[in-house]
Amino acid sequence: MPVSSLGNILLIDDNPKLIKDTLPMYGYHTDCAENGILGLEFLEKNYQNIDLVLLDIMMPKMDGWETLKRIRENKKFNTIPVIMLTAVDEDYKQISGLKIGADDYIVKPFILPNLLARIEALIRRSRWGKDKDNKSFPTKETIENVGKLTQRELEILKMVSAGATNADIAEKLFVKEVTIKTHLNSIYKKLNVENRVQAVLLALETEIINK
Repeated sequence: MPVSSLGNILLIDDNPKLIKDTLPMYGYHTDCAENGILGLEFLEKNYQNIDLVLLDIMMPKMDGWETLKRIRENKKFNTIPVIMLTAVDEDYKQISGLKIGADDYIVKPFILPNLLARIEALIRRSRWGKDKDNKSFPTKETIENVGKLTQRELEILKMVSAGATNADIAEKLFVKEVTIKTHLNSIYKKLNVENRVQAVLLALETEIINK
């Protein structure tokens, strides 16, 4: 298969035309599979050349969730970064996907610069991770430099990572929902992220919620 210095992407999507036509214009070699079964078969044969998988959730024969599970269970290619493509912007579903092994999410219809930035960041981070001597990969110390979370913020972040909504957390902590929103905004600022999904992803990567 052809290769690109920027990255080789496997797009698993039953309606791939837009992304398939767009990514090569920005230097990415893109192969396509119309469902999870075909995607897994392609990975078995070509995983050494794939830098990232773009995986649609709603597909025939095998949906994105099951495909993601199969990818993470396969020792040959379970470390390949996966960005999920979803038409549903629901935090709790996205957080559940992070626990299965998703690396990021793009909600359709996506904004092209956002998609390209996330692809570039994940491929770069994956390549950093393969270089054991590279010190740029995020660590606990990096997060502490951004800002130390309070015990209450850590508690809230742990509940968010378990899929709890703001209302669930407020009820458990006997506070108003607006108070939880205030805490979350503080967490986002300290971790330098934009939303709860990114906060959970960073927390899982750096293990700050396991301290």
